[in-house]
Amino acid sequence: MTAAILLLGFFGLLALGVPVAISLAGASILFALVDGSIPLLAIVHRMVGGVDSFPLLCVPFFIFAGMLMNSSGITERIYDFAVAAVGWMRGGLAQVNVVGSVVFAGMSGTAVGDAAGLGTIEVRAMKSHGYDAKFAVGITAASSMLGPLLPPSLPLVIYGVSANASIGQLFAAGIIPGLLVAACLMGMVYYYSRVRGYGADAKFRLYELGRTLARGALPLLTPVIIIGGMRAGAFTPTEGAICAVAYALLLGVLVYRTLGLRAIIKVSFETVEVTATILLIVAGSEIFGWLLTTTKVSEQVVGWVLAITSEKWLILLIANVFLLLVGLAIEPLPAILILTPIMLPIMETIGVDPVHFGLIMVLNLCIGLLTPPVGIVLFILARVAGISFEDAARGVLPFMVPLVGVLLLCTYVPGLVMWLPTMWYR
Repeated sequence: MTAAILLLGFFGLLALGVPVAISLAGASILFALVDGSIPLLAIVHRMVGGVDSFPLLCVPFFIFAGMLMNSSGITERIYDFAVAAVGWMRGGLAQVNVVGSVVFAGMSGTAVGDAAGLGTIEVRAMKSHGYDAKFAVGITAASSMLGPLLPPSLPLVIYGVSANASIGQLFAAGIIPGLLVAACLMGMVYYYSRVRGYGADAKFRLYELGRTLARGALPLLTPVIIIGGMRAGAFTPTEGAICAVAYALLLGVLVYRTLGLRAIIKVSFETVEVTATILLIVAGSEIFGWLLTTTKVSEQVVGWVLAITSEKWLILLIANVFLLLVGLAIEPLPAILILTPIMLPIMETIGVDPVHFGLIMVLNLCIGLLTPPVGIVLFILARVAGISFEDAARGVLPFMVPLVGVLLLCTYVPGLVMWLPTMWYR
């Protein structure tokens, strides 16, 4: 009965439009008052303990680094290099869209950051070159999915903290699926470009490729520094985030001289605002997850699922469908924090590695960023393209096919996800 109060309290507050962080904390306090055996001071201690985490330090630093890269004009250098590299292909600027997102993913770590930064440049360029606005929004939204998959991924960091899993292994797990998504999206672009008659948007010139590579070489080194440093054991993911900030400041202030004091202060305040929101959700989810464990709700859920079926493939299919539906209504970060304590015990019971499940969860929930009613990425890009949200949703629909295809491959072929983490972290 008390467990029902916890769950119903949370979903009730959420249905009333109360912010996720307050819904989590409010339901937990209500539970403690009704139960009577848990002092309110314990709730405060658990909430504080939830954010008192060394791995969580990388969250504000990765956010800060991505915002600094956006503000210093580095996105334009990345875009110019991508145009020189693949603009000569059929559907040139759409191919540029995907390649640019692969590179920028190593700096932003989020789908929203990718869409708001590089995505706005890409949509405007595609529209000016005669591409259909819905097509431009669709491929830009789909390619923004590379941000949460390729390291440094903010959703994977949050999952790693919640599941007590290695963030380094989670970063490694996202590389092959991320590159696979990129390859599938480029294949879809080629197909649609043939059907719609889109041609190349730039001639291949070796000189231009070399010039843009030299111009963007230092920003392009950002993911190499982060991944290479962690792979070599030079620093942890948290220390890597700090290095990313230092490198972004070095480029923006000293090398390119595009970042002034006012810009840095503005970006700092924006980082504080975003980080505070995330940490409030983390604090609320910490006490909520602890109460779910103490009331044995997680064990009951495991029992219910195993009572339906013990087939591993079917449980994974049910989990995928459930996560996709959750992604339609709740943003990835709070959904990860809420669902990990409930779903991870089920996955461990059927022999799914926590790192493998983390990638599945993040990919499922981030697909929700491209779908109504949440669809934050679509809202951003629809505004940039000057089209309705409904048209943006129609534009991204064909690109769901490769995304869901890669999701199923990652679910049922765990080697795609686990090969690099196993090889790098023996």
